[in-house]
Amino acid sequence: MRILITGAAGFLGSHLCDKLIELGHEVIGMDNFITGSPDNLSHLSGNPSFTFIRHDVANFIFVPGKIDAVLHFASPASPNPTSPFGYPNLPIQTMKAGALGTHNTLGVARLQSARYILASTSEIYGDPLEHPQKEEYWGHVDPIGLRSVYDEAKRFAEALTMAYHRYHHINTGIVRIFNTYGPRMRLDDGRAIPNFIQQALRKEPLTIYGNGQQTRSFCYVDDLIDGIIKLLLSEIHFPINIGNPYEISVNELAVLINKYLNNDAGVLNKSNMTAGDDPVRRRPDITKANQLLGWEPKITLENGIKKTIPYFRNKMGIL
Repeated sequence: MRILITGAAGFLGSHLCDKLIELGHEVIGMDNFITGSPDNLSHLSGNPSFTFIRHDVANFIFVPGKIDAVLHFASPASPNPTSPFGYPNLPIQTMKAGALGTHNTLGVARLQSARYILASTSEIYGDPLEHPQKEEYWGHVDPIGLRSVYDEAKRFAEALTMAYHRYHHINTGIVRIFNTYGPRMRLDDGRAIPNFIQQALRKEPLTIYGNGQQTRSFCYVDDLIDGIIKLLLSEIHFPINIGNPYEISVNELAVLINKYLNNDAGVLNKSNMTAGDDPVRRRPDITKANQLLGWEPKITLENGIKKTIPYFRNKMGIL
């Protein structure tokens, strides 16, 4: 297939480019580098199966030639309010990527009669009152809170995608992505795993915001990409959770990373400085992914962290 991937220079987008090219497809990557990095795609320079277009998806999109699939992954994604690249500091751009970007990429899919995959998020469930979260759960979301620019952008994007499916009969799919980690995450991403690895490598206490009892379910990027590609090649139109159902508290995660990196500095608890409405618990129900796609994660959290650490060592210049 000839596949358009928006957000191609981002953490997930760049891994998608690699895997789809490895599988024999031709990829057109699109990014405006607002949060993505050219470094994530530099190894593809000169690859005849890869073309890059620098473009903001909030503007009209034209790609010459036949397109068989469109994967819309362009959006700021970090909730870190202290990072200039987190969506709390890019609120308008985040809303545009979710609204205008989805509209424009759906237009490409409609014109080309292409398969369309929207990258949605577990954030559409908000601070969930249901645990674990099934796709049928409608969510518990503050529509005007600090996180709302991301949450509501993705909720709107899902609604628009389904509207195009029902009204224009576009072959759409929606992947709800739960917490994912691995190489190519930004050093200033602000989420737990990149923060903890960097602090542990510097032999500093790991900073925990709040009491550390909040839980997350972390999926290694290779597993996630495998699930997304299975969804792409399917005929499923309704949302599918892709994530690792293994649930761990932030405190337990800190202990694990300190152990792997022989960091004796312990942890440092601070008041909660996240972008508001920080979910207390987060864990996907992946029954549908397992039954309909034959997918489940294979890489344990321990092995995934071991695979991730060398990337951060290299980026930080710590050998």
